[in-house]
Amino acid sequence: MSELTTITVDVDPETKVATVTLDRPDAHNAFNPLMQQELRATWTAFRSNDDVNAVILTATGDRAFCVGIDRKEAEFTNLAGSDNLYGTSSNVMYDDPGDDLGPKSCDLWKPVICAVNGMACGGAFYMLAESDVIVAADHATFFDPHVTYGMAAVYEPMKMLQYMPLAEVLRMTLLGNHERMTAQTAQRIGLVSEVCPGDQLMDCARWVAEAIASQPPVGVQASLRAIWAANDLGTRQALSMGPALLTTGFDRAGLEAGATAFSSGERVEPRLR
Repeated sequence: MSELTTITVDVDPETKVATVTLDRPDAHNAFNPLMQQELRATWTAFRSNDDVNAVILTATGDRAFCVGIDRKEAEFTNLAGSDNLYGTSSNVMYDDPGDDLGPKSCDLWKPVICAVNGMACGGAFYMLAESDVIVAADHATFFDPHVTYGMAAVYEPMKMLQYMPLAEVLRMTLLGNHERMTAQTAQRIGLVSEVCPGDQLMDCARWVAEAIASQPPVGVQASLRAIWAANDLGTRQALSMGPALLTTGFDRAGLEAGATAFSSGERVEPRLR
């Protein structure tokens, strides 16, 4: 992977956990076109990297995870004199930034644990919506400012409907900058699975990632794909994919290792949450 400037990437080959860190703290880790490119390249590279079984996605600092698009960047401003929103010849055409930012949009089916270390708003939901487990620092907040600034919130609330109840998506979207959801409320409604003190956030995320990464990867990835298929397609259509996903997830070596561990009396000591 070429040198990165808007994110950092660390891969631990021993635990098989990669950590991707959004690294634009002066801009509250807002994404720009270069970050889009670097995230897409990273997600794509992980697809063929056998040293990566799980990924932690977080950000530099403790003020913000990501505040969405960096609207100070020229590429995100309207072209001078153009009546078209996206700088194309017609508003019928639009390249959604989420196609680069989210791991699932880049066809990565390795579990992603998102560690939210501060504000998460607007376009940050592209990344949250395609994460598999979300943990948050106790000072983290979530909000969507689009309507406050005269913009329609479209893709972000659509994607977040898979994580949040309709009433909560409506409230967050329509209140804009007038209200911020706390980490505790986010956990109560099911967006966040665990809240911890800020100085323990990465330990929390690493525990989840390392536990997942320690298991046979093919079964994990096929299970992940099955769950997202059911979420995206609905139960009946997803069930029709079941046989293909089950055979895709068949891994003789993983099954034999599991059987050996079971017969030897080895047991995982679970943590209670």
